[in-house]
Amino acid sequence: MRIVLLNFLSLDGVYQGPGSPDEDRTDEFERGGWLVPFVDAAFERAIETWAASATGFLFGRRTYQEFGAVWPTITDTNDLNAKRLNTLPKYVASSPGIETNWGPATVLAGNVEAAVAELKQSGEGELQIHGSGRLGRSLVAANLVDEMRLTIAPVIVGQGRKLFGDTSAPRGFELVEQKQTPSGLLLARFVQSGDAGVGTYVRGETNVGLGG
Repeated sequence: MRIVLLNFLSLDGVYQGPGSPDEDRTDEFERGGWLVPFVDAAFERAIETWAASATGFLFGRRTYQEFGAVWPTITDTNDLNAKRLNTLPKYVASSPGIETNWGPATVLAGNVEAAVAELKQSGEGELQIHGSGRLGRSLVAANLVDEMRLTIAPVIVGQGRKLFGDTSAPRGFELVEQKQTPSGLLLARFVQSGDAGVGTYVRGETNVGLGG
């Protein structure tokens, strides 16, 4: 089973509070809503397409609770995102005791990375992480993310939680798709390609693929 991370990022890697000023004020974050000026129809179509391949979802506790308060209220049968989110299996990284009224849901308590690694071996399909930046960050560090689908906004937020942190070794990814929306969002898909390579550039000797 593949683990796919979907997230909205600023140019400086911030994922916190993209949707409104009050979405997430954790750690006194005061710059939420930075993605909204760039939202357009092309962005919404792309996210719909990216989400269509999900066979299940991974959430952190906070995102699960926030999504669970909204998506069950959307009952329009033409809203395919709502249909998928409300009916497909959901796995929640949380301590025991969390209410899982938005089902079907399974709580992953204890060693979440080990639980996700076991899920990866459990069958076919695609488990998608929507939002849940802290969970996504930990799974990237644990080398468990097979693909990243990132929406990158042309703005430096300058404050807030960032998706990427230290890892035990460099991680290599291959850019397999990129699009730009009319509003200036960059939509990109990266598939894990293994360990990242290194080298030393020597002008006139290193093959930079310029041709001519």
